[in-house]
Amino acid sequence: MRHPILISLCIAGSFSLSACEQRIDKDKVDRAFQEVDVIDESNLSDIMLTVADPNEAVSYFARATKEKPERIDLQRGLASSLVRAKRNTEAVSAWQKVVKHADSTNDDQVDLADAYIRAGQWKEAEETLDKVPPTYETFKRYRLEAMIADSNKEWKKADSFYDIAVGLTTRPAGVLNNWGYSKLTRGEYAEAERLFGEALDQDGTLFTAKNNLVLARGAQRKYTLPVIPMDQVERAQLLHTLGLSAVKQGDVATGKTLLREAVETHPQHFEAAVRSLRALEDG
Repeated sequence: MRHPILISLCIAGSFSLSACEQRIDKDKVDRAFQEVDVIDESNLSDIMLTVADPNEAVSYFARATKEKPERIDLQRGLASSLVRAKRNTEAVSAWQKVVKHADSTNDDQVDLADAYIRAGQWKEAEETLDKVPPTYETFKRYRLEAMIADSNKEWKKADSFYDIAVGLTTRPAGVLNNWGYSKLTRGEYAEAERLFGEALDQDGTLFTAKNNLVLARGAQRKYTLPVIPMDQVERAQLLHTLGLSAVKQGDVATGKTLLREAVETHPQHFEAAVRSLRALEDG
């Protein structure tokens, strides 16, 4: 009589063990799916922050932060996407929220300062950077410090910060161009020309530096194009800039010659140069 009971217990035990194994297996599967979800979400976030349309990225991170408001990485993603979308006022608010998070870092303070500058709030940017310890030295921090010093016309500080920033990056073309433009606005044309040249040595495709270089040369009455990489369209645009610089210096005849050359050089109709030339000839 005991055998049927023992068999029943064994059967019940085997069913319990099977159920337990199934539960353990299910937990493993759930954990595995959660890990995959985290990896996929991380990859998607990276895509949204780099190659996705900025406004699509804003929509993605706005939804994500509503679902998981405690996640600072998603808050940063939203703030960065608003900067990329040039929605500067909203970006400031988003970075302010990030900075208030318990897990915020000095990087977040620097990014908030950057957002303030983009929104034209220079005083707030300066006050934000003042909160960052002086021992925290990064390229972005010093680039922003230089820009703020420029806005305050604190030239020695600006030069010092630009110099430090150049030494903290392997891609200094942009900051060299900014430094050159700072020198240009001060009337230090030869030094500006040198810095624009260095920027182009680092990145020969940077058209802003090419145009600024021509402005610096024009301000010194150097009315020949520098020996730099340029295609036909760029050559025409630079001749146009140089022609206007000559007119500004009072060298009107030279300016007309350069503008005519710009019109002839451009592979298509160059409306801006044509208008400038007509205005001079009619005047």
